[in-house]
Parts: sequence; C-alpha cells; structure tokens
Amino acid sequence: MDLASATLITGASSGLGRASALRLSRERTLILHGRNVDRLEETRGQCHDPERHVLWPFDLKNIGDLSEALAHLLTERTLSVEAFVHCAGMVTILPARSIDHRIAHEIMTVNFLSAVEIINTLLKKKLNAGGLSNIIFISSIWARFGARGHSAYCASKSALDGFMRALAVELAPATRVNSILPGAIQTSMAEGGFADPAIVEKLRQDYPLGTGHPDDVALTVEFVLSTGARWLTGQEIVLDGGRTINASLK
Repeated sequence: MDLASATLITGASSGLGRASALRLSRERTLILHGRNVDRLEETRGQCHDPERHVLWPFDLKNIGDLSEALAHLLTERTLSVEAFVHCAGMVTILPARSIDHRIAHEIMTVNFLSAVEIINTLLKKKLNAGGLSNIIFISSIWARFGARGHSAYCASKSALDGFMRALAVELAPATRVNSILPGAIQTSMAEGGFADPAIVEKLRQDYPLGTGHPDDVALTVEFVLSTGARWLTGQEIVLDGGRTINASLK
C-alpha cells in the first residue's frame, strides 16, 4: 500500500506551530497536533486546502500512550511522516526552591521527552517505511542562557539541542536534524511579558532588530525543510534579532 507523505507539526493549535502550519500548508500535507480540537480546527481552517490536513488531538503529558496513538493515526490514515517539526512546549515560571521532580518531569515530558518518543516511533520502518528525512526542534535562546524562574524550561531546551546534535550524526545521511532558537516573539505563551510596559521597553533596548513575529520562525522552518538547506544539519539556528550578540547590554 502506498502511503501519503505528511509533515507532522506538534503544538499546531497556536503560536509558532500555527504560523508554521499556515506557511507549510501551501506545499505539504500536514498532521496538525495539539490538545484542543477546536483550536486545531481553527488552524486547519486557516490553512491552504484545509481538507487535505489531518488533526491529531493528543496531550503530550500522556507520554505512555503517545507511540500507540501516533502509530494508530498513521495506520488509520495510511500516512507516512517525511518531516517532523516539534513546536509544542510549556513553561512554568517558578523559583528553584519550588521546582521538584514532578514539575520538572512534566516540563521535560512536553518539551523534550515527547520528541524522543515521536522520533522513536517514526523511525520504525514497518510503520513509517524509512520516510523520515527532516526533523526540526523549536528550541529557545534560553537553552544557552540562564533566567530566574526558568530552570526547568532552560534545561528542557538544552536537552532538546543536545539530542538534536547526536541525532544529526546518527541519522545522516537519510535524515537532517536541526534546532531553531527563537528570541522574544509575541505568542500566547509570552503574552504575560508583553503586557508589561517595563518588559516591552527592556526588550526594545535589548533587541537590535526589535522583537520577532511568529512568521519569522515559520519562514525559517520552511527554508530548513527545503532542498535549499540540503547541506544543513546538526545546527542551532539562532533567530533573535541580534539579542545574543548585543554586547551593549547592561
């Protein structure tokens, strides 16, 4: 049986995942993942040729059921996954004294371990026919820096980038693997910060090119998946309007 090739986007119900889905929907069949069916339907409705795309409502915290759920979806829809874009993520801002193993594990599960489980599933030839050729992790510049209250989040993104580098070597030449590390972008996850005038002013001073837009990430995702990036693998692509090279910061 011939399998239809698709691109799986986690976290497609909002933010960077939704922006990436809208951008990629012009040329690709998409599997749109998220927890909320209504919001996934909103994303699909905004995509080019909505009926071509498949919804996968699933809570990544339920990692024990993840592989079976994904395998069932691919088998039921006779799909193979050619590209995987991991946009799903969560952040819980707490001081280190309030972070215990349960909170840390939840953040690590959504941000990192779910990607491990998805890739493990997609690498099974009987299920995905060796079709996986591209993986992109949406990481963060916080993988390289520290921030008060973000210890578990920083750790989860650092783990994702370390995993990316190892996979890029292990899966070559069949599969290219890269991370995109965005800086400050106004999404639903960041809306609390952007609502504070003091934070907005600090961001204005810190970012030489200003803060980013979800489409900035979506355009980068589109390029990294394209044949124009055929020689690009194992890279942390920093997309931050110059924030991390701004030596003028006080």
